[in-house]
Amino acid sequence: MTWPAQVHEIIERNAARPGGLLPALHELQEAIGHLPSGLVGDIATAFNISAAEVHGVISFYPDFRSHPTGDHVLRICRAEACQSLGADALAAHAVRVLGCDVGATTADGRITLEPVYCLGLCGQSPAIMLDDQLHARVNPARLDRLLQAAGAVEPATDGGNS
Repeated sequence: MTWPAQVHEIIERNAARPGGLLPALHELQEAIGHLPSGLVGDIATAFNISAAEVHGVISFYPDFRSHPTGDHVLRICRAEACQSLGADALAAHAVRVLGCDVGATTADGRITLEPVYCLGLCGQSPAIMLDDQLHARVNPARLDRLLQAAGAVEPATDGGNS
């Protein structure tokens, strides 16, 4: 596949410096939105490593994505502190409301639901991150309001019985 000049510039600039693979992957994901599998070979060639090594790095770090995300990204903390204060029920509620599993994107492409394993708000659990904004002490009703305010879902029509 032919990539934009910006992609080649990011790869070449980072390949020329020691330890440049992770910065390159972060920059590429920022530029493209994800790290498509078709790009792995080009990265491997530039860094003089195997495609398996590049894929290993991408698949090891949970922040790297091989597929595009929805217009919005909802991350629900799955760490112990959040679990102990209702994150499991919150995740189940999100699955019901969004109609997609954790780790997936809604059919309309509006929102991607992802797990995250600590947002640093352990004393204010359960915590979420919606479009890079942290929110603490989130319950299902508050999650619904946050999703609606972000335009990720339509306003509830069930009389507010969320």
